[in-house]
Amino acid sequence: MNADWWLALAGGVLIGLSATLLLWLNGRVAGVSGILNGVLFPRAGEVSWRFAFLLGLVAAGGLYMALVPGAPLPRGDFPRAWLVVAGLLVGFGTRMGNGCTSGHGVCGLGRLSMRSVAAVATFMATAIATTYVMRHLWGWP
Repeated sequence: MNADWWLALAGGVLIGLSATLLLWLNGRVAGVSGILNGVLFPRAGEVSWRFAFLLGLVAAGGLYMALVPGAPLPRGDFPRAWLVVAGLLVGFGTRMGNGCTSGHGVCGLGRLSMRSVAAVATFMATAIATTYVMRHLWGWP
């Protein structure tokens, strides 16, 4: 068993805590795609907390990579064009599903939303099918 299981546990606790605090203190669901959308298409009084939340996400990842010895680095061996296509598809799916994995998976399931249960089931089935096709049919690592 991996001895660093506590890092995953700590990350899950921090995600849950941040989602809880954002809902409790600000009345907002921690759906990252919606938060980013509010920065890209701002409304008065809505930008500062959204920007701070996104900055915290990036800073936490950078801090983890800087402070944890042997932290895995992001993979750089995927063609950039595929990454752009994948990003656009994720954005399209987020709009179509009226939320992302953080909004539905963390916050929606925590609130026992049936719509979020359906969305997460769809996310997971799509991820499993995509991974199977990419690795076993197309031979990508």
